[in-house]
Formats: sequence, C-alpha cells, structure tokens
Amino acid sequence: MRFNKEVLVTGFAIFSLFFGAGNLILPPYLGYLSGTHWLLVTLGFFISAVFIPILGVIAHARLQGTMLDFATKIHPVFSTVFCILVYLVSVTLPGPRTASVTYEMAIEPYFEINSLTSSAIYFGLVLLSALNRSKLLDLLGKYLTPLLLLILVTIIAILCLAEIPIANDKHITNVVSTGILEGYQTYDAIGAIVIGALAIISLKIKFKGSSVTEKRKVLFKAAFIAGIGLLLIYTGLIYAGSLFSNLTEEPSRTDLLTLLSYESLGSSGNIVLSILVALACFTTAVGVVTGTADFFQGLNRSNKTIYPLTVTLACIAGIIIGQTGVSYIITIGVPILAFIYPLVITLILLNALPERYASTLVFRVTVLGCILFSIPEFLQSINIETLTPLQQLLPLSDYGVAWFIPTIVFYALGSVAQLAMKPS
Repeated sequence: MRFNKEVLVTGFAIFSLFFGAGNLILPPYLGYLSGTHWLLVTLGFFISAVFIPILGVIAHARLQGTMLDFATKIHPVFSTVFCILVYLVSVTLPGPRTASVTYEMAIEPYFEINSLTSSAIYFGLVLLSALNRSKLLDLLGKYLTPLLLLILVTIIAILCLAEIPIANDKHITNVVSTGILEGYQTYDAIGAIVIGALAIISLKIKFKGSSVTEKRKVLFKAAFIAGIGLLLIYTGLIYAGSLFSNLTEEPSRTDLLTLLSYESLGSSGNIVLSILVALACFTTAVGVVTGTADFFQGLNRSNKTIYPLTVTLACIAGIIIGQTGVSYIITIGVPILAFIYPLVITLILLNALPERYASTLVFRVTVLGCILFSIPEFLQSINIETLTPLQQLLPLSDYGVAWFIPTIVFYALGSVAQLAMKPS
C-alpha cells in the first residue's frame, strides 16, 4: 500500500464527506458575530465541529468493523435498531436537504429548471457515483475535493490579503460557548459514524490484500489530515466573516456568504459560489447514500442486489423529499436529531476510550443516562412541555445540552460499579 498517496486521497475524501453546505454557511456567520474575538469562537467551533467528528472516525479505525460495532456492547438488538434509525435519518433528512440547497442556491437563480428536474439530475449523478463503489475514494479524494479546496482557499486568501481591518463590533457575549453550540448544531457527529464506516469499507474494497493494522494506520492518518483541513478552512471562513462584523444590518447566513464571494471574486463570485455549494452538497449526498447502502448490504452479504437496490431507493427518496424545501426538511428533522444526536456523541466518546475505561457495564449505564436525560429535550422539540421544568434545573439546559452533565455522572457511576465488581 502506498501510504503517502492513499493517506492523502483518503483524507481528502473524508474532508469532502464532512464539508456540506451547512459547514460552508455557518463559519462566516460566527466570524461576523464574534468580531475581534474570532479566534475564541474558532476554538469553540473546533471542539464540536472538528474534534468530536474526527474522533468518531478514529473510533471507527480502532474498531475496524461496521457501525453495528459502535453499540454492540449495549445489546445486539439495540445496536441494530440504532444503526437503522441513524441511516434512515441520514437518507431522509441530510440527503434530500443537499438537493434542496443546491437547487435554491446554485440552480434556481441562473437556470429555468424546476426543482423536480434539478433533483432528478442531481440524484442521478449521486446514483452513478454510488454504484461505482470501488472508485468512490478516488472520485472524492482526487477530483472533487481538490476543486472544492481550490475555490475555498482562493476566496479566503483574497480576503485575508485585502488588509481589511477587523471591526471591533461583537454581537455575542459568550464567544467560546457560542462556537461550541453552533458546531453542535452541524450534527457532524452523525456524519462521523456514517463516514467512518464508509471509509473502512472503501479501504477494504480497494486494498483487499492489506492487513487490518495497515488499514487502521491509513485511516488514523487520513482522519488527522481531514481534521487539519477542516480546522484551517473553518478558521479562514470565520476570520473572513469577522472582517464584516460592522455591517449596519445583520445579514442572513447565506447573504453573508454571498457577500464574501462577491468581495473576493467580484461579479463572478456568485457563479463560483454556486459551484462551491453544489460540490459541497454533492459529496455529502454521495457519502450518505453510499454509507446507507453499505450498511444494509452488510446485514445480508450473500444477496448482492441489496446494495444497488438501497442506492436506488435512497436516491428516489431524495428526489421526492427534496421537493418539500430546505426549511421544511430542517423543521421535521429537529425532533429526531434532538433525541438521537446526544446518543451518537456519547457512543463516539465511549468507543474512543481504552477498553479498560469503557466496559460493557459502563457502556450500558452511560447510554441509559444519556437516553433518560435526552427525553425532555426531545419532548420540548415537539411542543410537549411536561418535563420542561425538570429540564431547566439541569446544568447547560439554556444551551440545549442538558443531557451532557447527567451522562457524565452516569459514566462515573458505571465506572464505580465496574470497580466494585472486580474481585479483590
């Protein structure tokens, strides 16, 4: 295995799978909000939008299995239900949303094409890419990601070299926590466990003769490259947004991104931005569809029709759901994500720990605590306020992460119980 080349290609592929349109739109807005404190907001954003997602890929590299292995210590049935739920959420929410964002930002302003036609063409290309499974890493890592990075680096470099003074305005008070929470809202931890599984299967297909240790090393290094790439791009975008923190009227996220592209590339900026958005969305959609098909194929390896059938159904679902529009998809997704996302983060952190700190008992107790204290947030997201008074008593409830401290407490209880059960 040629480590240097393949590590770079795999790292680029992981970067592009993470970097969707939301990851493009959010950082400049954080820069606008933080002004001269842009470095602090970058630190917060790094913790939740880079460190935890990349940790998810690293946890996959350690396990060298499928996503079923992420929760198998709790119970095989729980693990299967959890995985099916994650993949169904991925294919019915983020996947269709990428088509909607592409249409609204990159197609509708320039072409007289309706949403249905645009989505059909879009998912037709996703279908072709996903069916060409053996060359997926090369498609993403060798071709699409370099183009994506070229556009991003050009925009960031022009703005950084323009010597625009950073305004002193700051529109938020808790800068670091805002960065953490906004990164949390990207829901990239779900992407991490899907992408990690996809990367492992891709490496197994591409390098059938290589040992598990070799593949693990490649994925570790590739995850590091992807993490550095994400950090550098996010830092550049946040800094670029901070240059415009003195705008008289608060811009929307998309308006600010449009302004950055215009200020850096002039009248051609909008066209370049459209290409950038389309690329960012497309790579994410390919990852979601391929990862979902890989999982269901893995449940029945002898039936080779499952993979192409799942890819086709996922693309059809994407076309249909994509017609509802970005706002509707986000609204529908909030309650589901409010329940499942804390569980995903908890499982990532547990699987990243050494075995002696994450026994079966510790897994079960910690996940139980996470689920119990995620319920109030879930109920609130569907306008059921029964447990809201209880939720408001918990630390960090004002930030939407009331589950976090109780989950740590349950982890500590599980660890103490594990120590107590050891023979003296």
